[in-house]
Amino acid sequence: MVLASTALITGVLAGCGTTDSWVQAHAADGWPAQYGDAANSSYSPVAGANALRLEWRRSVKGDLAAQVVLGSGSYLAINAQSAGGCSLMVWETGNFARQRWCTRLVQGAGLSSPLFDGFDNLYIGQPGAMLSFPPTQWIRWRQPVIGMPTTPRILAPDQLLVVTHLGQVLVFDAHKGVVVGTPLDLVADVNPTDATRGLADCQPMRRGCPVAAAPAFSSATGIIVATLWEPNEAAPVLVGLRYRPGQTPLLTREWTSNSAGQGPIASPALSADGTTVYVNGRDEHLWAINTADGKPKWSVPLDYLAQTPPSVSPDGLIVAGGGPGSKLVAVRDGGDKGEVVWTRNDVVPLSTSSRAGKGVGYTVAKDGDNGQALLVFDPADGHTVNNYPLPQATGWPVGVSVGHDRRVVTATSSGQVYGFAPE
Repeated sequence: MVLASTALITGVLAGCGTTDSWVQAHAADGWPAQYGDAANSSYSPVAGANALRLEWRRSVKGDLAAQVVLGSGSYLAINAQSAGGCSLMVWETGNFARQRWCTRLVQGAGLSSPLFDGFDNLYIGQPGAMLSFPPTQWIRWRQPVIGMPTTPRILAPDQLLVVTHLGQVLVFDAHKGVVVGTPLDLVADVNPTDATRGLADCQPMRRGCPVAAAPAFSSATGIIVATLWEPNEAAPVLVGLRYRPGQTPLLTREWTSNSAGQGPIASPALSADGTTVYVNGRDEHLWAINTADGKPKWSVPLDYLAQTPPSVSPDGLIVAGGGPGSKLVAVRDGGDKGEVVWTRNDVVPLSTSSRAGKGVGYTVAKDGDNGQALLVFDPADGHTVNNYPLPQATGWPVGVSVGHDRRVVTATSSGQVYGFAPE
């Protein structure tokens, strides 16, 4: 009888296995970071709402340069730049933006958004350090880095990618806050004690800031694509890195590409299968580049300088980036060529278009001479579905975030935040 019981207990224990996976960090279900997912696709599978209502409006009492991010529950997080007081803020989206907590970070990392994991833990950088916060304001962990971290990405459960503006590439254990593997340096001979060198060149994307934009990662191919302006070079390039879980080295530099005309501008975005990266060139073209070798597949003239990244849906429809003087343009990836599907010359999108399912797109567009409006459009043909003026909007829009509950949040560089709920 004792032997039978022992065998039964052993069998039950063997059948249970480990349950560690459920506590490992993974991206939140909402809009976890700038440009949505790790691929920078600015696409959410949530079926977006065609009709919205402005539910609340608040100010961060400072400046913004990155998107508001939305978690798996009812929280949003904002990385503000302020003269005093709080800068990192967490609000409740479904409670008229009631502030849950806030704290002050070292200023200078405003171009980077926080990252929400599925447990409402936050990951965010400041010059010289990478930090994680639990759902409360007390620091979970803090580790030194060389430079200012751009928006972090989750590579795999509990594996956090951090690329700094000075070209240091690290993978952290998201739970423990320790570096996994060996960091990779994209730029040689960087002074590790000067974390703010070149920061002033990051927003205008000039040569003094080696990595001025958030990288993109595809779990399908293990490829990481980042922009890089190397010292003494005439133009920036794209670099492709390979993430190799369980291997040594963990990260390898696979290729360098100068395919994007006159150099890339803004963050790259990856296709759903990870085989193609889409990026704006300084030559006013949208470029599609093979992630296997960095060679160009095709380019399409936009006839304007897109200053924000494109958005990409799983079916290969790309909506070009925005900025002053832009147009709302959709391009279909045909494999060996890009085909312009439709163009709206009467719309000036000022932000990247955020997509919610197959049928809804959102962007902040110019409204009259000086105003801004949240435009809801149909990605199939670009026609306007709804248009919502943003009251007293000043500065420039930092993007549109779409929550798992179909709420929509947008904000401006002057610190005004607008929360919309489905009508």
